[in-house]
Amino acid sequence: MAFLEPSTPADVVDIVRAHAADRRPLAVQGQGTKAGLGRPVAAQDTLSLRGLSGIVSYQPEELVLTAKCGTPLREITEALAEKRQHLAFEPIASGGLFGQTNEGGSIGGVLAANLSGPRRPMAGAARDHFLGFTAINGLGEEFKAGGKVVKNVTGYDLPKLLAGSMGTLAAMTEVTVKVLPAPEKQRTVLIPVADVAAGHRHLIALLQETFEIDGAAYLPARIAARSGIDMVRNIGGALTALRLTGAPVSVADRCAALRATLKGASEELHSMRSRDLWAEIRDVAPLLPDAGACLWRVSAPPSAGARIAAALAVPDGDWLMDWGGGLLWIARPGATVEDAMHVRAALAESGGHATLVRGPEALRREVDVFAREAPPALLRRVKEAFDPHGILNPGRMYRDW
Repeated sequence: MAFLEPSTPADVVDIVRAHAADRRPLAVQGQGTKAGLGRPVAAQDTLSLRGLSGIVSYQPEELVLTAKCGTPLREITEALAEKRQHLAFEPIASGGLFGQTNEGGSIGGVLAANLSGPRRPMAGAARDHFLGFTAINGLGEEFKAGGKVVKNVTGYDLPKLLAGSMGTLAAMTEVTVKVLPAPEKQRTVLIPVADVAAGHRHLIALLQETFEIDGAAYLPARIAARSGIDMVRNIGGALTALRLTGAPVSVADRCAALRATLKGASEELHSMRSRDLWAEIRDVAPLLPDAGACLWRVSAPPSAGARIAAALAVPDGDWLMDWGGGLLWIARPGATVEDAMHVRAALAESGGHATLVRGPEALRREVDVFAREAPPALLRRVKEAFDPHGILNPGRMYRDW
C-alpha cells in the first residue's frame, strides 16, 4: 500500500498514467476529511492532493477565485473575509461527522462532494458556484473546462458534472469558483413551537412572505438543548430558526416586521450568536454527535418535510430539518441493509432521495450510499468516457463505478 502525495500536476499525471497502464486502482482524496463519505474504495494506493495547495489568483472586483485543489477551505474563507466576501453556498465543515477535527477539508474536496449548507435553496449548490477546473482523467491526460472559457469544446458544463462525482471521474488539480459579497449583518428569529408540524408550518408560510429569509431550520427540543448558544438552549423546547441577512437597517426592519406577524413569543439572535447557530446547523455534528448511529441526509420537497420526519425519525432520536423542510438530517441506530431499504422506501411517495452520510464500513459496502439519480447505462457511459479502466476511486459512489 502506497500513500502518494504529489506536489505538482505533472506528478499527478505520472502517477495516474502508471496506474492506468497497470490497471491498478487508485483512491483519490484531498485533505482526507471526507474519507468516511461514500462506499469503501477498492484500492490499495492513495493519491493525496493536499500537496497541491495555495491560492493561484483572487480577483475580488471580478468575484472570482482560483486555487489549487488541495488548498484548505479555511485558507480560502480567511482570504475572502479580508475582502468582505464569501462562498455563498456555505460549505460544510465535515470533519466532525467522521470523528476528526471539524475542518472543512480542501476546496477540491468540497466541490467533488458538492457539499452545501443552509443557504443552498437561496444561493444555489456548490456546483452552481463552480466555474472551472484543471484535472487529470483516468488515462493520465490533463484537461481543462470552464473558468475564463465561456464554453468548453464539448459543449457540456463539465464543472457541474464533476461536482458531486467524488473523484470517480478525474483528479482535479486546480479549481475556479465564483465568490460573492458577504452580508454586512445577520440576525436570527427564534420561534418556540409545540412540535414539528407547527414548526414546519412556520417554515413554509414565512418563506413565502417578503422577508428575504436566507436560512430556515427546525430543531427538535433535544437538539436545541445541545446548542452552544445560550438563548437557543433557554427556549426549553423545539424551535424554528429563521435567518435574515443584508444591510444593517434592512435586516433590523425585516426582523421587526417578521416578528410582528407572529402571534406568539419569539427571540432574536444578533451577529455572533446568529453566526454560531448557523455554523452548528451547517456542520450538523455539534447537534447530532452520536458517531455510533447511521446518519442519513434526506433531500425532499419542502412540503413533505414533516411527513418524512414522522416516518423516519426514531422516537427520542436525533434529527433536524433545514432548507425550509427540504433537507433532513436523521440519525438511525439500525445499521442494516433492511433499515437502509426502509429509509429509501419511505421516500418513494414524496420523490425525495437519501444519502448515507455516516455508517459502518460493512454497511457501506452492502448498500448504495448515494441514490442513483441517472439511468445506470448513462452513468456507465460517463464513467467510461473519463476513466475507461475504472481506476479512480472505484466503487466510491456505486458498486459498478
